[in-house]
Amino acid sequence: MNERLSDTGRKTVLAPLFDTGWEMVEGRDAIRKTYKFENFVEAFGWMTRAAFYAEKWNHHPEWSNTYNTVEVTLTTHDVDGLSSLDAKLARKMDGL
Repeated sequence: MNERLSDTGRKTVLAPLFDTGWEMVEGRDAIRKTYKFENFVEAFGWMTRAAFYAEKWNHHPEWSNTYNTVEVTLTTHDVDGLSSLDAKLARKMDGL
């Protein structure tokens, strides 16, 4: 079972993500990032690759795609806030 990140956990696992473009969502315990690609096919291909990990880890993002842009928001609904799964999926998305 996942747990909501502690203050120490936030400093450890979230801080590095802010250096790669992730940011806190105002009014929510969630993080978000906008990814830009060359075209729709690259954006959709990236979403497909990310979806395999999201399904494998049973942790699904809130996201939308418009042409070459993908907006992603991550939070763990089971704990009503951020967990280590959000950081794990964010790092994987950045690596794809």
